[in-house]
Amino acid sequence: MQWYEQLAQILLIGVANGALLALIALGYTLVYGIIELINFAHGDLSMIGTMLALTLVQGAVTLAGVSVPSALPGPLIAALLLGTLACCMVTCALLNVVIERVAYRPLRHAPRLAPLISAIGVSFILINVGLDWKGASQLNFPNVIPDVDILHTLLGVNTAFHMSTKDFAVILLVLPLAYGLHLFINGTRLGKAMRATAQDREAAAMMGIDVNTTIMLAFLLGGALAGAGGMLYGVYNNTAWFMQGFRTGMYAFTAAVMGGIGNTTGAMLGGLVIGLVAAGSDFLVDPRWTEAVVFAILILILVFKPTGILGEETAARA
Repeated sequence: MQWYEQLAQILLIGVANGALLALIALGYTLVYGIIELINFAHGDLSMIGTMLALTLVQGAVTLAGVSVPSALPGPLIAALLLGTLACCMVTCALLNVVIERVAYRPLRHAPRLAPLISAIGVSFILINVGLDWKGASQLNFPNVIPDVDILHTLLGVNTAFHMSTKDFAVILLVLPLAYGLHLFINGTRLGKAMRATAQDREAAAMMGIDVNTTIMLAFLLGGALAGAGGMLYGVYNNTAWFMQGFRTGMYAFTAAVMGGIGNTTGAMLGGLVIGLVAAGSDFLVDPRWTEAVVFAILILILVFKPTGILGEETAARA
């Protein structure tokens, strides 16, 4: 493989994985931007999305009587992919709302350590749900999307650079979700209410904004994006494991901090940066050093720009 082909491969893998991280990072940044809570359970919520997607895909394969879902006709594959994505988004969104109502809302005016410990507790609960649901072994996620080399197989281009249909599909699905969130936050009344609540909760309440509903909406949207990210993680990496949420969650939270916590555009940028750095480390250094490289770069960025690349946007302190 020539150097430019290797560079293109790193960029493609980095963008695809970074897009997945960005979806989950958006959930972190939405919640932190409004109530300054580090929701440590968010990564494990995405794991629940992966487990649900695996269950739905396995059920569809059994029902259709095929060996793998990629053996289905193209329209059925698209329907399975979009239907599974919708189910995971709705389920994780509702689950996140329940978590907010039960575990976080009663502690909203408690010392900051209390909701943080509650978030860690919820994380352990979700991990054990995943363990009881699918067991302790790392599972293979069926190939929903046929893994076809677009350039070589479909276009006849002779190159060592490999761009699969999975890379294309993941990026194609992430972009409208992220852009839809951007339009919602900046172009709707509910989105403006979220931004007002993030700036000053007390002033927003005096202006007639229902703060509890607005915070619940942030958890609803964050949960939906975590479900989408979890489902796409399984589809892209062909794996599901009950502990995957810890690593993915740490990367996603790092992306939110790197981009500027509370800043949705920053979360997207941070996810892409971490995806590219991780892919470059895997190819050029050693996969065992990837986490160290990622967090070393995070430290360097925060040393020179403590608010992140685009600056943080957080709620006003009481």
